[in-house]
Amino acid sequence: MPVSYPSGFLIGGRMEKKNELQTRPIGRLLLSMSFPVMLSMLIQSLYNIIDSIYVSRLGTNALTAVSLAYPLQNIIISVAVGTSVGMSSVISIYKGAGNEEKANQAAVTGLFCTGISYVVIALVGIVVIKPFLQMFTSDPATLKEACNYTYIVICASFGCLFQLAMEKIFQGIGEMKVTMYLMAGGCIINIILDPILIFGLCGFPALGVSGAGIATVIGQISAAILSFVVYFRRDFDISIHPKYLKKDKKMVLQIYNVGIPSITMMLLPSVLVTVLNKVLANFSNVHIAALGVYYKLQTFIYMPVNGLIQGMRPIIGFNYGAGETKRVKAVIRDSLLITGGIMVLGTLAAMGIPKQIFQLFDADEQLLKAGINALRIISVGFIFSAVGVIYTGIFEALGLGKYSLTVSLLRQFAITIPTALLLSVYLGVKGVWIAFPIGEVVAAIVAIILLRKYDHGTYSPI
Repeated sequence: MPVSYPSGFLIGGRMEKKNELQTRPIGRLLLSMSFPVMLSMLIQSLYNIIDSIYVSRLGTNALTAVSLAYPLQNIIISVAVGTSVGMSSVISIYKGAGNEEKANQAAVTGLFCTGISYVVIALVGIVVIKPFLQMFTSDPATLKEACNYTYIVICASFGCLFQLAMEKIFQGIGEMKVTMYLMAGGCIINIILDPILIFGLCGFPALGVSGAGIATVIGQISAAILSFVVYFRRDFDISIHPKYLKKDKKMVLQIYNVGIPSITMMLLPSVLVTVLNKVLANFSNVHIAALGVYYKLQTFIYMPVNGLIQGMRPIIGFNYGAGETKRVKAVIRDSLLITGGIMVLGTLAAMGIPKQIFQLFDADEQLLKAGINALRIISVGFIFSAVGVIYTGIFEALGLGKYSLTVSLLRQFAITIPTALLLSVYLGVKGVWIAFPIGEVVAAIVAIILLRKYDHGTYSPI
């Protein structure tokens, strides 16, 4: 029999999320909310790395082709995550305030915006993909492989968009284990299909780099379908129904108040990699491949941290909406400590075993040398990035999209790009890598100042 709680809504016999988010000890609550997502993110990171390992067996040119596709591929993820983060933030705040009607409306409005986003991305992508990729390579074989891969992941991106939208809806209501299972399911499908489609196993034709793209979109579409199946077969504390789709400009603006800065933040790596690829191309395509491998490797560190942020965000948003200042501050403190620990481990691995890491990608002597230098220098900034990354999530949860955008701009645009351009003139390729830790240090300092400035430092742990 359903149990009624003071807030007035029923959750079929299990503990009410509101009660849990407001009363459970912060450390255990944060880990319980974050660990499932962190685990699923680790699986996704493993997929990203395995995907590159398989592609590297086709040669450095194939690895370069996939690396060139990264900026455009990241645009899809940026739009999907930005829209979904805005939606999730609004859902959490309305849940904390006890406004179920508005929380449901936020979910449905977010899904509608996701559909519109896909149509725009697909139409624009068809036009710009080839001209964009031609900017970075004159090799016909590399260009062909890059185009084939990118057309696949762009034109079939609806799976990625709706998978992430449903993921954030579940996270917004605290259903982190559901998120873990769904994300893991899509990644496992990718991992299984990669060697089959790339190398032509089990009777399938060998599709090379295109096979990697097809495996990716099949995994994403499968996860999206599974998300909707799970939602409609279970009773969740959110209602997705057409009746909640209303002409409410305020709701759309509320979602994108957080969503647009988040989209912009996630687009920054695309801008960064595009500019750096152009700089690195002046030295050698090997450095482009090295940068591409680094971006695959760094997901193994940053994606678990993103999982922590996704667990942290609804807790902060809920308690912020409920006026629980001390709990918000405690969540921030614990999140910084956990992230700092992850970054220390990442730094030790990058400094201690860079050669063994790059050898996983079947690196030749040139790529091995370039990759080791890049990884060791860039990893100096990992520990400082703990502050910048966590604080952007904090600002998003508090609805401070402008602050979040400011920190991200400093990390991946305003400091890193000019510094890379300047130092590359005097230090060569090494100057490009040094720009990364410089950007992280500056962003961390500014992030601390901004949180201390907001509401007279009420939520600042420092």
